[in-house]
Amino acid sequence: MFPLVFEINTRIWLKKLTKTYDRPVTLGKIPEEEFTFFSTNGFNLVWLMGVWKPSKYSKAIAKSHSGLRGSILEHIPDVHLDDIVSSPYSIPSYTVNEELGGEGELLLFRKKLHSYGIKLMLDFVPNHLALDNLWLPEHPEFFIPLSSEEQINTPESGFEYIKGSYLAYGKDPFFPPWTDTLQLNYAVPETHKMMTENLFKISSLCDAVRCDVAMLILKSVFNTTWSNLDGAMNKEFWHDAITAVKKRHPDILFLAESYWNKEWELQQQGFDYTYDKPFYDYICSSPPNVERLSGHLTAEWDYQTHLCRFLENHDEPRAAETLGPNNKAGALVLLTTPGMHLIYQDQMEGFQQKVPVQLVRQAPETNDNELAELYKKLFVLQKTELFQEGKIEQLDLNVATSTLCFGFHRFTENEHAFVLANFCPTGICIEFQHPSLEHFSIETLNILTTDGENERKNVQYEDQTIRLCLHPHEGVVITF
Repeated sequence: MFPLVFEINTRIWLKKLTKTYDRPVTLGKIPEEEFTFFSTNGFNLVWLMGVWKPSKYSKAIAKSHSGLRGSILEHIPDVHLDDIVSSPYSIPSYTVNEELGGEGELLLFRKKLHSYGIKLMLDFVPNHLALDNLWLPEHPEFFIPLSSEEQINTPESGFEYIKGSYLAYGKDPFFPPWTDTLQLNYAVPETHKMMTENLFKISSLCDAVRCDVAMLILKSVFNTTWSNLDGAMNKEFWHDAITAVKKRHPDILFLAESYWNKEWELQQQGFDYTYDKPFYDYICSSPPNVERLSGHLTAEWDYQTHLCRFLENHDEPRAAETLGPNNKAGALVLLTTPGMHLIYQDQMEGFQQKVPVQLVRQAPETNDNELAELYKKLFVLQKTELFQEGKIEQLDLNVATSTLCFGFHRFTENEHAFVLANFCPTGICIEFQHPSLEHFSIETLNILTTDGENERKNVQYEDQTIRLCLHPHEGVVITF
């Protein structure tokens, strides 16, 4: 089954619930209505983002960081000091934040989810730990050392943890360092052991683990970035760590945040699902790159079925802002493709403002009720056998890709669906043929359109050919 995942910014969510219900709401006191929401929409997994103990260093840095301040003020012009908190990805230890209810209430929340047939996903950050982490200063060998010479040469690259001794900040090689974190050293076997122990702890609290920037500790990536400073990583981390955890918890799922076309490599190392950043890039580019998107959706089945597809998450801009008038068609394409599907908090309601993860106050926005209703219909479609098990193939339309119109076919032995999307500001008339239409009767078709209550009466069928006109920015699913 392809899971449907709902990501929640936990700290913001609990504050909103506290305000809505006019009482303190922590993880063990979540109102029943929230579980009903998860269940009626068909979510299989709830991902609580940001449950771990906050870093004091990270909080102090966030409050004074000039670059971050700009994005915070853009979201909340009247921001207060209490609105700014630590990054949820600068982790001192894998201890549940007591302000959210602590470990006991997290387990109560998980138990309640299970009563609805829903599982819990939590974060694991393999690349770095907070400056004030549990293991420093007793184990500086777990981190990448910087010589005084290197530190003088690049003063923004490391942290002086004791007088005259420096450790490298956590880093993605394409971006500046995360100055509230320390880079873990996977050239040292003890680091592998320590981080595997953390995975054991996390996996005892949840049913799925989302692994942050998982590709950064692939041996090839790590050595390219860090081997000059303290030697090479000699053994991959993920295969052994995932295998060890699954011996204890056979049904646990692993999701990798993955970029740079490392999805297949991470899948081979044991990940059940990996982020599908190419899908995101193709559909969210301006204009959408329908040629690349169409080709991407016809990749090998075993690869596609282990991808996690999304239009937004806490790292990306809001889909409603990025896709604009194509947002509904984008949602339709997303939820009719194979693989895991990730929906972020307030995505269904069409919120447009990205919230920095160091904020715990969210600017108010107006719900897009039409979009929310469309998502509910798509969630029902996503759960059907056809879209859970059906294979996928490119659909040959009578249009050039430059028209920003494309389609694909989902099919089982007995069921068929044609998914069509027009990302163009003008309407376009299309036609297509397919062998499955040989015994097709127009009376048997069902149509779901992003154009609300439009009954799509203009679908024509003749000589094994379907003809219809797509409105601007419209998505359509034809099933029979």
